[in-house]
Amino acid sequence: MGFTRSPAQREANPFETLSLSLSLLLGSCRASIQGMSISRSLEVWKLGTVNYLKALKLQEKLVSDRKTDIISDTLLSLQHPPTYTLGKRRTDHNLLVPEHDLKDIGAELHYTQRGGDITFHGPHQAILYPIVSLRNIGLGARSYVEKLELTMIELASLYSVKACAGKRCETGVWVGERKIGAIGVRISSGITSHGLAFNMDPDLSYFKHIVPCGIADKEVTSLRRETGEVLPAEEVIQEQLVSCFARVFGYSDVIWKENASNLWGNPSNE
Repeated sequence: MGFTRSPAQREANPFETLSLSLSLLLGSCRASIQGMSISRSLEVWKLGTVNYLKALKLQEKLVSDRKTDIISDTLLSLQHPPTYTLGKRRTDHNLLVPEHDLKDIGAELHYTQRGGDITFHGPHQAILYPIVSLRNIGLGARSYVEKLELTMIELASLYSVKACAGKRCETGVWVGERKIGAIGVRISSGITSHGLAFNMDPDLSYFKHIVPCGIADKEVTSLRRETGEVLPAEEVIQEQLVSCFARVFGYSDVIWKENASNLWGNPSNE
């Protein structure tokens, strides 16, 4: 017995019907994906005060491990002894004292492959070194730097300090014309290293020996100076900075690590 199609069925284009079905299916998939929350975890290592070269070697190891997925996204939270660092542009002219005089003020000088100009790291300054995959979190270099800035801006706001990103060619975070946070990063095969430095209450006299970040005629400030108040314990501020980082970058699961013997390969970080 033969099968007779209705006029509507005879006029229907089978390709249009297929296209409509696929569109409905894709729309349903998109709605499902948008309704799902992507869970990302971040391992945070609290390292205390670490020699700069040792921290640099550790970053290099972790970057290699992250490239091969031996580790997941990782954040190092630490401080350094007094240290001046230069970026890959080698702007030595922004060091205002002879290198051989640095020992007299208890400081070291190190050359790095990060971006940015000369800067100072020292006690009472919160350092974050993210070892993260930009591809996995869907960020480009510029967006990544902007989120690092936002991390420090959010921390400052917790203390009612109004900070903002710098003007063009003034990377970092500022309170008016005073710099409170510096950024210098390296990105290799989509994996980040180096990071940010936020001034809690460092000895600001160290900044007089350099042109900070290569920007002349600008002051450097600190959270302590801007608030004019006694701050909570530095460990509390550093943990707040980590929490701001995790929130800005969308990490829903933060795993805190304190016993760094496995990370270093030995119990000492001296």
